Amino acid sequence: MGEVKRVGTGEHAVLCLHGWFGAADGWGYLPEVVDGDTYTYYFPEMRGYGARQGETGEFTMQEYAADALAAADELGLDRFSVVGHSMGGKAAASLLQQAGDRVRALIGISPVSAAPLPLDEDGQGLFFGAPDDPAKRRAIIDFTTGNRNSGAWLDSMRDFSTSTADVAAFAGAVQSWVNDDYTAGIGSPTTPIAVIVGEHDPALSAEAMRQTWQQQYDGVELVELPACGHYAMHEVPVALATAIEAFLADK
Repeated sequence: MGEVKRVGTGEHAVLCLHGWFGAADGWGYLPEVVDGDTYTYYFPEMRGYGARQGETGEFTMQEYAADALAAADELGLDRFSVVGHSMGGKAAASLLQQAGDRVRALIGISPVSAAPLPLDEDGQGLFFGAPDDPAKRRAIIDFTTGNRNSGAWLDSMRDFSTSTADVAAFAGAVQSWVNDDYTAGIGSPTTPIAVIVGEHDPALSAEAMRQTWQQQYDGVELVELPACGHYAMHEVPVALATAIEAFLADK
């Protein structure tokens, strides 16, 4: 699997599962502003992404979760918290099912839930067409951040995704995070869970969290960050780090 990027030297280990447009190096300025004395953040990648480009697999969120657990084993991590962004939230939900006794806390950042994500016909055309169409990738980033950020930033996010993820992995990932249904395995976990969303994300909004995560698990804390959309680690990294570590502080 190779070496996993890490930031910090703290006792509390945190596995960070990236989103569809992400990778280990795709967390914006967030790694620069976390508390590295208290936490050690690890950034395992999905097959076909980043340092794992060229690897084959099923490219599902369940597989990503299993690979992240294998990385935790290789790193000697017995217990850890999990942060999942976007599709990484669905992978985090799967990881919780696979090894819930090892998870200190789970935080979803604009997270897809364990349930399938309904898309209308236009949405299917946009999202399922994105692996082979960079313009659709850019349109998705623009839409999910409220059509309010600069064109140069949108271009950079699009270009990062096209250069950092294999098309097969990108295509397999969207099929999984949209269609796969992991709800049957949720059970009644006691792990503390929080979901953090951006006020300008029209897709995975606070209301979407109320209809999914807060229905699927007991006691889910919901935080809505101002001045950002789907990519809080790029748009408001200090506010995001503060929210993450406020929740993890007593876990």
